[in-house]
Amino acid sequence: MDVDAAPPAPVRALVVDDEPALVRAVSGYLQREGFTVAAVGDGESALTAARTAAPDVVVLDLMLPGIDGIEVCRRLRTFTDAYVIMLTARADEVDKLIGLSVGADDYLTKPFSPRELVARIRTMLRRPRSAATAGDAAPTGGIRRIGSLTVDPAAREVRIDDRLVDLTRTEFDVLATLAARPRQVFSRRQLIDAVWGTDWIGDEHLVDIHVGHARRKLDDDPADPRYIRTVRGIGYRMGPG
Repeated sequence: MDVDAAPPAPVRALVVDDEPALVRAVSGYLQREGFTVAAVGDGESALTAARTAAPDVVVLDLMLPGIDGIEVCRRLRTFTDAYVIMLTARADEVDKLIGLSVGADDYLTKPFSPRELVARIRTMLRRPRSAATAGDAAPTGGIRRIGSLTVDPAAREVRIDDRLVDLTRTEFDVLATLAARPRQVFSRRQLIDAVWGTDWIGDEHLVDIHVGHARRKLDDDPADPRYIRTVRGIGYRMGPG
């Protein structure tokens, strides 16, 4: 054991919400759990803070003054791969689907338990951030080619012919998991276990959102798929029909 090894740096969290009471409660809980926390109350400030504080995770409210959470998330994805958990006071699925389609990794509906929020964050943080830190649960193996699609787990790159496809970390992990075993059908739960972790709790239809977004970026028509195929009543697979 290296006694001179530095302790791991605390996880940096950015809390974005215009409800001061909620910000205090969430920030206080995260700080007690050892996180370094920055907090802001509007979208413009969130983008500025994300650039300067370089958070590992962003807790982002959907309804914000000025720029809303959807647009903040979209802009975040242009310069950071921080995990994003969307908060919404609305229970309808439309808001959740829109939020996830712009790159959010998870969502919670208000009211929620700060303990559950921390559990979700810790589950996400156990996922590999890059190929260099990937563990056994991460997509592994050599380059996979399915038609004109190339998936390179080591470089974490996806190409169609020579065109680089810009996927979020979660979209890449789902696609690479499917590509690692072409023609094998994966249930939502199997994909959750492989990508989010076996201790993840939440709505398994989260998988559908990330698959749908990956399909759009791949120009893959679900009605006539070239890459990702839906197996009705079970889940998804890759490979020829």
